Amino acid sequence: MLSTNAIAAVNESETEGGKGTSGLPLPRFASLRSNEVNMRTGPGTRYPIEWVFGHQGLPVEIIAEYEIWRRVRDPDGAEGWVHKSALSGKRAAIITGGLREMHQDSDEKAPVVARLEIGTTGQLVSCAKDWCKVKFNGIKGYVRKSDFWGAYPSEVFD
Repeated sequence: MLSTNAIAAVNESETEGGKGTSGLPLPRFASLRSNEVNMRTGPGTRYPIEWVFGHQGLPVEIIAEYEIWRRVRDPDGAEGWVHKSALSGKRAAIITGGLREMHQDSDEKAPVVARLEIGTTGQLVSCAKDWCKVKFNGIKGYVRKSDFWGAYPSEVFD
């Protein structure tokens, strides 16, 4: 088992330069692969389980890596370690702040195709400067980046 000081050293050394041991950028977003994911106090099965996530598809932010373990932050800001096999590279979004509108196009004046309640999760398909294409409960549309958690403000991807 690593000491707390060793974990701090691992976190610092593996986040420098913006890349983790996997070669992927840090931080980055991912999602939970199943309905039962253990979040531990440290990177290994000998560390106690601090929390059990119960929501497949929940977006999490990977902020550090140690071998096969990933330090994640959830939408509420809680941090802990999960095994990499519990994570998916599929992007997800969770609605924040209140009732939000999903539009037919990336324009505030476009028709509203759905109203999304706080805590609703869905698939993040692509993101432009201010809007992201999403899919919630089979309905596709566009939501402002500021209306959900799961993408960085300056992030653009297809």
